[in-house]
Amino acid sequence: MSISSIVRAAALAALIAVAGGCATRSETVVLLPEKDGRDTAVTVTREGKEPVLLDTPYAAVRQSPFGQEKYTSNADDVAKKFGPALDAQPARSAAFTLYFVEGKDELTDESKRVVDGIFTEIARRPVPDVIVIGHTDTVGSDQVNDALALQRAEFVRRELIRRGIAADNIQAIGRGKRELAVPTPDNVAEPRNRRVVILVR
Repeated sequence: MSISSIVRAAALAALIAVAGGCATRSETVVLLPEKDGRDTAVTVTREGKEPVLLDTPYAAVRQSPFGQEKYTSNADDVAKKFGPALDAQPARSAAFTLYFVEGKDELTDESKRVVDGIFTEIARRPVPDVIVIGHTDTVGSDQVNDALALQRAEFVRRELIRRGIAADNIQAIGRGKRELAVPTPDNVAEPRNRRVVILVR
């Protein structure tokens, strides 16, 4: 599974509530909007019932012994019904990208300017689980790029530790030129491929 798939899967949000009582047992599923406005969808399937597609923010379906009803919920309704569950859930996964100078484990000037905000976001989580993944462009051999990618990831890992993130919570890996952000032929110095992706859960 690619990094984008992991982040995408982690971002999909649906709420399920079960109201007690044998005679009045009901289920409700509500599709929550993404914070960045991306489209999402989920199909709700129940044995013996037609599948219901929820593909707009706050689209919902109620299922009860008396049948199923598709309707549109809203933020206030979700807060009333699911507030405690929403408050108890962990923060959503987040991904950040830092870019590097060609052939080095040195951040570009632009990445240096945004790095404090990234570290602040990570530190905000009580027990962050962080994966730091180093990447390179296609200049050089696989062996050289693998070593450079890991060197970049370790550079960011050390900086996270220096800023107070527990070392046990951070894993650093290098992918070399295997997962290019911008596909190029060999020996192309594409700056957007010289990066470290930080996944925070």
